[in-house]
Amino acid sequence: MNADEIKFDEKGLVPAIVQDAVSKEVLTLAYMNKESLGKTIESGETWFYSRSRSELWHKGATSGNTQAVTELRYDCDQDAILVQVVPNGPACHTGAYSCFKKAEAEREIQNPYAILGELERVIAERDAERPEGSYTTYLLTEGVDKILKKVGEEASEVIIAAKNRSHDELKWEAADLLFHLLVLLREQNLPFSEVLNALEERK
Repeated sequence: MNADEIKFDEKGLVPAIVQDAVSKEVLTLAYMNKESLGKTIESGETWFYSRSRSELWHKGATSGNTQAVTELRYDCDQDAILVQVVPNGPACHTGAYSCFKKAEAEREIQNPYAILGELERVIAERDAERPEGSYTTYLLTEGVDKILKKVGEEASEVIIAAKNRSHDELKWEAADLLFHLLVLLREQNLPFSEVLNALEERK
């Protein structure tokens, strides 16, 4: 992307929607001017323009919660930017994974697979916030070897449950395997959507 392609408003600003490149969760809405957009492109990390302080700011400069940019896009009117990132910690100054609160709503009955997307979002949240006492935090802190060990263990338990012809046992072990697989995908920065795309291509 070239900064000259963007239509900045009368104040020289353009809204920038920041999205987790893996979970696809919207993390924050900030503003860029031509200089901060140029620094974002040049450095590969997000830079914004603070309207309250009237100055540039590098996300994570003081907190360490930087955002590595994977892709920049602009909309059809060229007056808004989508910034896809891999976050290194929370996006919000409150310490939350995202600046946007998720509305408490019942899972859509017509989409029984929505839980997979919700689980991917929660794992991404745990990865950013690293709350103490969280099993997901423990796995991500221990790293890929621990996660791979758990994936292997759960796969073996799925096999045993199937051999035992126990639907109840198989149900729980399959759920454990899916969870640990999603944690592994997060550790590898691979969106679950790409796995689904691979399945779609095999039809």
